[in-house]
Amino acid sequence: MKNKSNKKIYIILSYTGTIPSQIIRMYTKAEFSHVSISLDPKLKEMYSFARLNPYNPFIAGFVHEDIENGTFSRFQNTKAEIYSLDISDRQYRKIKKLIKNMVQNKKIYKYNLIGVLAIIFNIRYRRANYFYCAEFVKYLMDEAEVGLKLPDMVKPMDFRRKRRLKLEYKGLLKDYRAI
Repeated sequence: MKNKSNKKIYIILSYTGTIPSQIIRMYTKAEFSHVSISLDPKLKEMYSFARLNPYNPFIAGFVHEDIENGTFSRFQNTKAEIYSLDISDRQYRKIKKLIKNMVQNKKIYKYNLIGVLAIIFNIRYRRANYFYCAEFVKYLMDEAEVGLKLPDMVKPMDFRRKRRLKLEYKGLLKDYRAI
């Protein structure tokens, strides 16, 4: 029996225009170069793997992102698409538990730079506790058995192609107001 969908999560695709995002865009030819997940419509509980310091793109890891602070506030012209996804209570609790565990143990999680570079050569590279943004969101979806059927070498734009996701907003991230 399928669980009733009565919770929402949010998938945020973004493009900051930074040099790393420009490089990613050059290779992927995609509109967006980053993906985050949020557990609430106001995006207060938004997480991903990205730069830890808004001024240093070379030190990256698990981050609690914020529209009004950090990287997104530094790059005011960040373009975004925000999608909602209906999931069951059980799936929501599982995702929340996984994120809580990562928050409590954030020092063991690292950014999978080699994995990002490997995708350019169509190679999948995985290490325990290492993620890039899309890999992290896919991991949460897979562990919670959401059933999005994302590719192994997942990229941010792969989320956009999933019909279960409902577009809620498109524009500058700084202009987003919760639905």
